[in-house]
Amino acid sequence: MAGGEELLAPGLTRRLIAKLAAPPPLTVDENVFSGLTAREREVVALVAEGLSNGEITRRLVISPAVTKIHISRALTKLGVRDRAHLVSLAYRHGLVRPDPP
Repeated sequence: MAGGEELLAPGLTRRLIAKLAAPPPLTVDENVFSGLTAREREVVALVAEGLSNGEITRRLVISPAVTKIHISRALTKLGVRDRAHLVSLAYRHGLVRPDPP
């Protein structure tokens, strides 16, 4: 409200709130991740969950070099430039889902 006036129509406001509050997809967008191996998908999901390379290495019982290779290949195959974009892609396309509030 600005000076007691609404800036957006109530119907538009409701639609915007509904869109922003909509739950993430229930299924994975397979087209986005189809070029990844099962292990690369697993590593991407762990990156999106906030694990460090060391934590991923220990969780999957693989070497640090192999962890880096999986991440590097996933970045290349998905066409993203860094971990932040990888995480964003994983959430936007349903590979991982945020914890409920």
